[in-house]
Amino acid sequence: MSWGVANLPYGVFSRQGQAPRVGVRYGDRVLDLAAALHDEVFAAPTLNPFMARGRAAWHDTRALIQEKLTGDLSVTGAHLIPLDQVTMHLPIEVGDYVDFYCSLDHASNLGRMFRPDAEPLLPNWRHLPVGYHGRSGTIVVSGTPVKRPRGQLKAGVFGPCAKLDIEAELGFVVGVPSELGSPAGAFEDHVFGVTLVNDWSARDIQAWEYVPLGPFLGKSFATSISPWITPLEALPRIPGRAQDPEPLDYLRRRDDWGLDITVEVSINDEVVSRPPYSGMYWTPDQMLAHMTVNGASLRVGDLFASGTISGPRREERGSLIELTWNGNDPIKLASGETRTFLEDGDTVTIRATAGDVTLGEVSGTIV
Repeated sequence: MSWGVANLPYGVFSRQGQAPRVGVRYGDRVLDLAAALHDEVFAAPTLNPFMARGRAAWHDTRALIQEKLTGDLSVTGAHLIPLDQVTMHLPIEVGDYVDFYCSLDHASNLGRMFRPDAEPLLPNWRHLPVGYHGRSGTIVVSGTPVKRPRGQLKAGVFGPCAKLDIEAELGFVVGVPSELGSPAGAFEDHVFGVTLVNDWSARDIQAWEYVPLGPFLGKSFATSISPWITPLEALPRIPGRAQDPEPLDYLRRRDDWGLDITVEVSINDEVVSRPPYSGMYWTPDQMLAHMTVNGASLRVGDLFASGTISGPRREERGSLIELTWNGNDPIKLASGETRTFLEDGDTVTIRATAGDVTLGEVSGTIV
């Protein structure tokens, strides 16, 4: 079944008139974990207290949920609530948010677009996973409307963004904190699971402001995530992409943390792209290592994202700026409409699967 015991993503839900609490999705229902497992950590309005228990607790709890859902449902079944009777909420209290730039194809596309007479990649790109700190306070759950941002567009010009874009990404949720310095232990000792991310981008605001310090108001107005956090344990792993030159020692992979995830991007229910996560150059373990090597600590609920997922073909590009080559080659929708960037009323939905595991979706409508 879809959303079966191989999935079991965690989320935060509420029923009418009741406070939010933690559940696990199973089919078209959500299991009320506080009631089913008799554990008040799941009565919290966020996953953070449970995530802070650590990797052994994550594994044991998942195994217990699987046991209850594959056994006699005469008791557990009473705590399965139809999804159409609940409201989903932001599943984590976000600590810090870091966005990376880990797709070779995406970085190369943008380099060729904006520096056509130069090497597409900047000199540092193959030596470290480039990233920037985002704004955690504007991370919203899927379904939240996204207001078109306003800002400076060029010298002396202020107004609404005319080049509103998306970035299809995969986000990684930190469950266990660390002291200052690189986190001890394996990647999966710290990272609880993954979620789908849409990093909305105001390309015209961004182009005017980003030199020399990088993304700011063109990115900070909204970032949408799925209501579901899929545990790492549910995801099949593959070897990461070959890297040249060989990274410095702290970035050398000790384990396979490539992920074979197929992403699907839709505008107004029409699929416009299918970016493959398996082709990402920098893997999530390398992102975590780089993010902390300077002495930075981790907090429960920290979120770091992969950056735009893109492949070598047009139909695999994960942003409109790539799909339309900066607005010069519009997307033609079946309705007869065309798109260069997003228009008011457009709904963007990003879905993903990893083999038989469904990662759900993240969706937002421009208002």
